[in-house]
Amino acid sequence: MKKTETLIQEAIALLKSLIETPSFSSEEEQTSLLIENWFNQNNIPFERENNNIWAYNKYFDKSKPTLLLNSHHDTVKPNQGYTKNPFEAIVEDGKLYGLGSNDAGGCLVSLIATFTHFYAVENLPYNIVVVASAEEESSGKLGLNSVLKHLPELECAIVGEPTLMQLAVAEKGLLVLDIVVKGTASHAAHNNPDNPIYNAMPVIEWFKTYQFEKISEVLGPVKMTVTQVTAGKQHNVVPAECHLVVDIRVNDCYNNTEILETVRANVNAEVTPRSMHLNASSIPVSHGLVQAGIALGRTTYGSPTLSDQSVLYCKSLKLGPGESLRSHSADEFIYLHEIEEGIQLYIKILGDFLKQ
Repeated sequence: MKKTETLIQEAIALLKSLIETPSFSSEEEQTSLLIENWFNQNNIPFERENNNIWAYNKYFDKSKPTLLLNSHHDTVKPNQGYTKNPFEAIVEDGKLYGLGSNDAGGCLVSLIATFTHFYAVENLPYNIVVVASAEEESSGKLGLNSVLKHLPELECAIVGEPTLMQLAVAEKGLLVLDIVVKGTASHAAHNNPDNPIYNAMPVIEWFKTYQFEKISEVLGPVKMTVTQVTAGKQHNVVPAECHLVVDIRVNDCYNNTEILETVRANVNAEVTPRSMHLNASSIPVSHGLVQAGIALGRTTYGSPTLSDQSVLYCKSLKLGPGESLRSHSADEFIYLHEIEEGIQLYIKILGDFLKQ
């Protein structure tokens, strides 16, 4: 077994290579090769489908429950505010700059290093599978969701996202709705009591004021926001339709189907969801993974941001080095000490959990 210090240095080297290799969602071919190379160098067999790579611990036993370690290697495109080269791994004042360094490269390499630490350990009470997934940033069809059918039934998971190594025990789901409010097209000079833009006003007001009854202890209330309104093409024509887009952040008291049914029962419009699979997720505070983290001084909270937790059917904990506020920001960075601490804490939390 490699020393933790060696794994830390090798993980940082891998992260630098990942930063310098563009890997926008659906374009992760080259970073996939870098991850394959890690497993090859450590003599760990792996499987690959599209740009997803996964591996099992050496002594995998079908009779045991399985724990998933997951993070993603795709990135968003750099925004215009960058002052540094987003594809150059720059170290300054203890910070490692570069696109994807914080979201979620630091988490990914830390989890891969942790998996490598446990890979050849015998007599573990759990199997461990690590998945380096693609298309997380775009919620694509060829990401973690496409790999699950190849994996054994999962009892629980750690999803690597920047949480300052605090314990995100719940995560809001996402439901995006396309709303079409109907009306009657006409010349603007004539009286028209069926203007779809006016018809849309009570619909917008409903989304603004309606409160779902159940409030989560960790995630708070469901939040609905009208984010786009589109109607008409010229000043003197009343259109036949007004189109709205609504962003709904769903707490762990509801599933997306329940939210959709409530919306359709209350608004006079056509309602079409873009996706139904991005549900809220959570793990009981009493779960051994969470308790192992709490015992090490970690705190629990609810996360408003979406991750690959949304496609998992098992209990899942979001946990990783880095800070969520840095994600998708200009001159993205992660502190080198955060990666070191992340690997050490991952190993300690998993080790304590596996001893329970």
